[in-house]
Amino acid sequence: MKVEVVKVADIDSPTAQKLLKSFMQFRKTGWHEKKIAGYNPSEFKVLVTIKHGANDEKTEMKVSEISQLLQVTSPTVTQIINILEKDGLVERTIDPDDRRAVKIRLTAAGIEVTDKARKNFSKTFTGLIDYLGEEESEQLAELLTKVHLYFNQLSHK
Repeated sequence: MKVEVVKVADIDSPTAQKLLKSFMQFRKTGWHEKKIAGYNPSEFKVLVTIKHGANDEKTEMKVSEISQLLQVTSPTVTQIINILEKDGLVERTIDPDDRRAVKIRLTAAGIEVTDKARKNFSKTFTGLIDYLGEEESEQLAELLTKVHLYFNQLSHK
């Protein structure tokens, strides 16, 4: 039985077909949706954002700061914070200077989960570099940056 590649309407170029097939393969793997240390990517991003936002002087962040950094709405961040709080990874505190403001910080468990997940995430990309080699990894990074710029420009037309 012969298997033929199904062409998408209006894409006659073999190169365009190949690119489309490559993008579709990534979607099928679901690699961008996989859990990281038991948490979905959006939850992980919030944890990492809080961790990065924390330093020696400031250990907490407002929901509005998190949403601004992640470029998502505050209600979206609040929903994620609710999940993370229920799991004991973050805690809310009232800002003593502005009782309307709520600040979020990682708990010890949140720091542990974030560190573990970052190590696993780093290991995955180090493995990809080992697999592709340094030169091809650099080329891939440059090409993906160009792809992002291209699609970003399309979305702003």
